[in-house]
Amino acid sequence: MRAAVVREHGGPDRLNFESNFPDPRPGEGDVIVAVKAASLNYHDVFTRRGMPGIKVPMPAIMGLDVAGEIAEVGPGAAGWRKGDRVLVDPINRIEGGLMGETVHGGLAELCKARAHQLVRIPDGVSFSDAAALPVAYGTALRMMVTNGHVAKGEKVLILGASGGVGVCCLQLAKLAGAEVIACAGTDAKARRLAELGADKTINYVTHDFQDEIYKLYGKPTRRGGGTDRGVDVVVNYTGGDTWVKSLKVLRVGGRLLTCGATAGFDPTEDIRFIWTFELKVLGSNGWMRSDIEKLLELVQGGKLKVLVDRTFKLEEAREALRTIEDREVFGKIVVAP
Repeated sequence: MRAAVVREHGGPDRLNFESNFPDPRPGEGDVIVAVKAASLNYHDVFTRRGMPGIKVPMPAIMGLDVAGEIAEVGPGAAGWRKGDRVLVDPINRIEGGLMGETVHGGLAELCKARAHQLVRIPDGVSFSDAAALPVAYGTALRMMVTNGHVAKGEKVLILGASGGVGVCCLQLAKLAGAEVIACAGTDAKARRLAELGADKTINYVTHDFQDEIYKLYGKPTRRGGGTDRGVDVVVNYTGGDTWVKSLKVLRVGGRLLTCGATAGFDPTEDIRFIWTFELKVLGSNGWMRSDIEKLLELVQGGKLKVLVDRTFKLEEAREALRTIEDREVFGKIVVAP
């Protein structure tokens, strides 16, 4: 089969197209999916580079998010048949493991998956839209709804709002009735975020988001009736030098929601703000199968938009991943074998 393959960790040149990679064979409880769409995430960048403490079997086919049609049903995969439209939950919740990391993922014509990881794609939801959901939108749902409890009337600042997680966080915050301040690295992205529903936008390259929040909502303080100054929630999955600034713009009792650290996992910390302003730092790690099912319902019902920036051919997988690594994306990147 045709596949995009990593045979050793490193830079962009380590992801290569191969035209004759061995086809997967189903075992007990497996199905073979003919991949129609696979979406990429920043996690794939980390997988290609190599991550401390995580061993990735080589050769590796990346791509956590996989949607397609069942091409073959293995023994013991009851309830499924050839031609069924399916989305694969990337997390193996029984035996353990992760698609595109510990087992081969979706950057190939065919993908082997455990039957218990399959989720049916509802009528009216495309393969491309379905593939964009699990990692980015699933994580956003868990962060904003399950753990973050974003509510009507709250002020929510979203850093990196133009990425896959960010565009979903924005929409979920608006569905909850919150006021959204979205940050992006270009004016063009900021305009698109406003079109998506952001109430205010900040270009974090030309403006310091901390200063801008102070201008809009005041500098948080415990004195002089200023406990409502600042924002209620900050969504920060970048880390790096944005971390302490995120703490500084939160009102008393505010919440910092995080699910990653694309700009650095060990930033300078200032825990004085955490205790002084009684802040809550809430982490979210992944999603549940029920989150994926909920997202599919929202998309099918027209309540949630899937933002697919560009669709690449399998032969263009290296370039597709580069656009994510270089932050040239608004929403999601999809590879369609």
